[in-house]
Amino acid sequence: MTPFTRTRDGLVARLDRAEVDVLGLLCDQLEQLLDADAEDAGGDPVLARLLPPGHRGDPEVAADYRSLTEGALREGKADDLAVVRATLPVGGGDLQLDTDQARAWLRSTNDLRLALGTRLDITEDTEPPAEVTSDEEQQLAVYYWLTAVQGSLVDAVTAAGRGRR
Repeated sequence: MTPFTRTRDGLVARLDRAEVDVLGLLCDQLEQLLDADAEDAGGDPVLARLLPPGHRGDPEVAADYRSLTEGALREGKADDLAVVRATLPVGGGDLQLDTDQARAWLRSTNDLRLALGTRLDITEDTEPPAEVTSDEEQQLAVYYWLTAVQGSLVDAVTAAGRGRR
């Protein structure tokens, strides 16, 4: 990936085919989890991370909060994933985002990182793999790659907000 830069038409980065494929797969997996009913996904730690309780000390308040907000949270996350999918350059190439699309990308990359981080039990002490020789190291490398994508987009959005390129 080439980092995001600001242009007259918005924010632009370049993704290669493998990066597009990985992002598409991650979006599919997260969407499947968000679409799963409570019975199928019950107790999934990723859902607990993405849809946290509204109140930790009172289960009744937490349940009420969840019943009022969970549908909209899931729908918003699904809408953001749809924006990511719709803007991915098929087969790789330039990724161009306007401000609203960039916000959807930021929310989705955050959700994808939270999902991967939860599955991999990422802590502040976790380091990127020096060498990728296992499935877990490959997933960890993807986590750090997503971190770089998100960081690049944050930098470009911030620079655009200050009127810089």
